[in-house]
Amino acid sequence: MQIREAAAEDWPLIWPFWHRIVAAAETYAWDPDTSEEAARALWTSPPKRVYVAEDPTGAVVGSAYLTPNYGGPAAGVANAGFMVDPDHAGQGIGRALAEHLLAEATAHGFHAMVFNAVVETNPAVRLWTSLGFTILGTVPDAYDHPRHGRVGLHIMYKSLD
Repeated sequence: MQIREAAAEDWPLIWPFWHRIVAAAETYAWDPDTSEEAARALWTSPPKRVYVAEDPTGAVVGSAYLTPNYGGPAAGVANAGFMVDPDHAGQGIGRALAEHLLAEATAHGFHAMVFNAVVETNPAVRLWTSLGFTILGTVPDAYDHPRHGRVGLHIMYKSLD
């Protein structure tokens, strides 16, 4: 698998799985009816650095972005988003993207990373904790999950120092 910075022409390859994941309303706190234009802005607008994961055939099977979570004196704390095409789940793509972005965050001078709203039933919680993220707190009953009802949203943190 190769991970590289995304180019503008990658968006049409990201959009199908981005839409599928967000429309399922199980892991992202974004409107399931987000238009393609709005989705592109959410995922790719500066100052975000966007990456794609390609399988050995060159197909885009995942994407992630890295961005400051805050501004000004707190701009050293990164935020990131990750999506893996559901047809390629369980192949280590999410872990590879996460490890890549943690290295990129450090290389770009970030000293920590925070996730603001991780759905507590998201299987990625296990991945994040295995990579050293801690749950700082949980906003109870904050997410209306289509299968589990109201569930919490974790705030997760990792120092990069």
